[in-house]
Amino acid sequence: MTNAKWTGMMPVDDTALAVTDTGGPGIPVVYLNGAYADQSHWRRVIADLGSDYRHITYDERARGKSKRSADYSFEACIRDLDAILKARGVDRPILVGWSYGGVLGWHWADRNPDRVAGLVTVDAFPVGLTGEAGAERIRKLFRRMRLFFPIAARLGLAARMSAEQHADVNIELNEISAASVPVLERLTCPVRFVLATGDSLGSQEGEMEQGRAVLDPVLARNPNVKISAKVASNHSKILRNDSPAVAQAVRELAATQDTRSAKP
Repeated sequence: MTNAKWTGMMPVDDTALAVTDTGGPGIPVVYLNGAYADQSHWRRVIADLGSDYRHITYDERARGKSKRSADYSFEACIRDLDAILKARGVDRPILVGWSYGGVLGWHWADRNPDRVAGLVTVDAFPVGLTGEAGAERIRKLFRRMRLFFPIAARLGLAARMSAEQHADVNIELNEISAASVPVLERLTCPVRFVLATGDSLGSQEGEMEQGRAVLDPVLARNPNVKISAKVASNHSKILRNDSPAVAQAVRELAATQDTRSAKP
């Protein structure tokens, strides 16, 4: 395992990703960002967990310091995660994903059940706006926000993409997320959810809580999936306001690994 501290640009496909690896012998934790966010959003969680863990963060394509690409698809994000784990020599990490990153974590773990120690999912759930009506609602939202993107990108809240590209990423995410109940039901690694209670930008009143309720049958059917905490934040502020709950969920998963290691 390559566990030296490293910060730099890592080539993948037609782009290069900004990666930070704190190194060290601790349990590796890989953080998966929200759809348009950068790695800076994890700093409170990382500070809380401290040097007992090896923290690996990165900016997805056209986010943060990473370069643009011709491909912003979900499959490209899967490839990026594969490439980073291989380049950094990481085996069986805990994946911590917020929003888009949570869905990415489910699907990567489903495809690689022997390569993941556990998942912490921060306010992502298997529901979405789908079909033509859902896509049009998303496109209208992003068209209204188009003048905000250049400023938001500097704050780590948007990508260096057009409004149409932002919408395409969100439309694909909604379709994948809405079809992800079977994925969650068959995950074999321990999964911990940290859920907000408020709405998010672009959602209607109470819509987010209705979506979170879709998890109830998953929790009943798969004993590996549990809710670690439900906090007062909304979707966009959960990492800023409730980072201790996310850090505690990571510790819970780390404890499950310690227990497994202790068994004869």
